[in-house]
Amino acid sequence: MKKVKIALMALILALLVAFPLFDSNLYHQQLMNQVFVNIIVVMGLNFITGLTGQMNLGTAGIFALGAYGSALTCTKLGTPVWLGFPIAIVIGFLIGRGLGYPSLRVKGVYLSLTTIGFSEVVRLILTNAIDFTGGSQGVQNIPFLNLFGFEFNTPFKIYYLYFALTIIMAIAAARIVSSKWGRVFKAIRDNSDAVEACGIDVANLKILAFTMAAVYGCIGGFLYTHMMGYINPTAFNQDLSVNYLVMMMIGGIGSVAGNILGAVMVTLLPEILRFMQNYYWLIFSIITLIFAVFLPYGIVSLFKKSERQERHFDIFHSIKKAREIWGGRIAK
Repeated sequence: MKKVKIALMALILALLVAFPLFDSNLYHQQLMNQVFVNIIVVMGLNFITGLTGQMNLGTAGIFALGAYGSALTCTKLGTPVWLGFPIAIVIGFLIGRGLGYPSLRVKGVYLSLTTIGFSEVVRLILTNAIDFTGGSQGVQNIPFLNLFGFEFNTPFKIYYLYFALTIIMAIAAARIVSSKWGRVFKAIRDNSDAVEACGIDVANLKILAFTMAAVYGCIGGFLYTHMMGYINPTAFNQDLSVNYLVMMMIGGIGSVAGNILGAVMVTLLPEILRFMQNYYWLIFSIITLIFAVFLPYGIVSLFKKSERQERHFDIFHSIKKAREIWGGRIAK
């Protein structure tokens, strides 16, 4: 099974590398770039909501601050474009610390309302601080990313850069999920009182999960702003937060592979269904509802079920073989 997984992964990576070479449609390439950005943001959300079980509906606000932080420093202060990357990490760190502490006092629906409030406050500030953020007109003429004089100014060039960054961040996320941090996050989600009784500092770990989620979200915002070249507050509304939550739910909560599947599906499916014109969003909503009802643990749970069945088959086969051998010895 492991060899099949490796072969399948290698095939998918090869197809993704070859994709822009065979499909020269700039819209399709831009759509794939958006998929990479969404994958990074959803992997961040997975740390706090998927693994630790803390409902975060403020992803749009985190994403917006990462995007505006880089856009404003480039356009207002004239700083190098790549400086936006460490700035996004610092902003994510500060947001994670700021949102993490309230999560120690509130939980469930109250934490959801707190994060929604944070996201709305961010959007209102970006809309009303006209002199600084441009208000509803947004920030225009945001420069493209460049590296040693090479400018990533087309969807084709951006594709390979974002593809490489997504792989690096997916590997980092997968290592964290399988590390002791990931295991403790899951334990907190399942029974935080039991974890605390073991002498583990639950409060510090919840803040750490929030911080990692915010850093991933701000990096996603940084990549988004330099891909689009223009941003305004209306793009960072509550629908965006819900959309990221749906990506995680459809793909598979707590799984990096599930996060990737969910981001790909929720980003591309509405575009695939556009031939239905005014009904495409209705059909997409119905499909999402079907997944929520029949696959509550996401698409990735289908593969895990197959693994379990295979393991059961192996055990059954081993028992049958042992009985045959043992029966033969008795007959002799």
